[in-house]
Amino acid sequence: MSEDGIIKRSVMIAGHRTSVSLEAPFWRALQGLATRGGQSVAALIASVDAGRKGGNLSSSLRIVILEDALARTGAGPALSPPGGALVHSPASDG
Repeated sequence: MSEDGIIKRSVMIAGHRTSVSLEAPFWRALQGLATRGGQSVAALIASVDAGRKGGNLSSSLRIVILEDALARTGAGPALSPPGGALVHSPASDG
C-alpha cells in the first residue's frame, strides 16, 4: 500500500464503534481541520456524522474537508462541519 492508500480507523460515535476509511491525505486534512476547530478528530467525525443527511460517513468527511479547503483558498464560502462549530477561515475575514 502506498503512503496515500486507504486507511481504515475505528472511532466511537454516539456510544458505538464504527470504522471510517479515508485516503491518507484526507486523514491529514481532517487532523488539520480538527486542530483549527479546537477539537479532536473523533469529535469532528461525530459532529459530521450527527449533521449528515444520509449517505456514507467517509464521503461526508471528504466533502467537509473539500469545503474547508475551498474556503481557506478563497474559492468558496467559510463553512462549518454539519452540526459542528464554525471553523475559522481566513477567507471569511472580508
